[in-house]
Amino acid sequence: MSRIYCDLECLRYHTPGHPDAPERVASAAERLKRSGRALLPPDYTATEADAALAHDPGHLSSVRDGLYCDEDTPHYDGIELFAMLSASCAVSAAMSAAAGEPGFSLMRPPGHHAGRRRAAGFCYLNNLAIAVSVLGRARPSLRAAILDIDAHHGDGTQDIMLGRPDVLFVSLHQSPLYPGTGLRSEGNCLNFPLPPGTGEAAYLAALEKGLSSITAFKPDVLAVSAGFDAFRADPIAQLRLEKTSFRRIGGLIAGAGLKRFGVLEGGYAPDLPVLVENFLETFL
Repeated sequence: MSRIYCDLECLRYHTPGHPDAPERVASAAERLKRSGRALLPPDYTATEADAALAHDPGHLSSVRDGLYCDEDTPHYDGIELFAMLSASCAVSAAMSAAAGEPGFSLMRPPGHHAGRRRAAGFCYLNNLAIAVSVLGRARPSLRAAILDIDAHHGDGTQDIMLGRPDVLFVSLHQSPLYPGTGLRSEGNCLNFPLPPGTGEAAYLAALEKGLSSITAFKPDVLAVSAGFDAFRADPIAQLRLEKTSFRRIGGLIAGAGLKRFGVLEGGYAPDLPVLVENFLETFL
């Protein structure tokens, strides 16, 4: 059994021409429903106290009031509510994983560029960091691994998790590329920068190395920032994965045999619904 969480309220904000368009989630949700996948509303409602587990005091109000500064991350009336809804689905997926059923959150806005006190890169709250932190609050002995397969480095997640002995962060990402971080590993954060043009064979070899570190860490749960912009036709990255690569990626992750959940991050090609479906076929 597995669970996919999605609330189409997340389609209700947009800026014409912005890469994080509502159609990303809408089209992927429609394809999954046509294939017989059930999409569930969140069964957990994230709170301000939950957000404060990953973000500094005042960050949520900064998002609400538009006091941050990032031209890629527009301010909308009520954006903090959409961000909290996305976090709610992430926590729901995490709780499903902890109970033994793999979970996935198909939502926007994404989260992995949001740091302790920073909204950036289309991200307002760090959904995955909040979800892992909520699990850790309920079980203080929890060991969590985070795997980020987005083409962009999860700088926000690293900012939040750096130095935590109970968390291992592993990121595969293109370099050079926004945000320009993740050039080297640091403490509990293992980074695998990949040059533009990296294809499936080299990518999967790096993923296997990352997964080897994850299994050695012996986490109780594996959280995946599932970006799909490593696809060869993505308009804002230059990695060279094929559509079928994401089926192999999901299978390698599932093959680690860990309790696991994922959250949607980037991926801006029209083929995103196929990429998500291929990944979930094996990941779940």
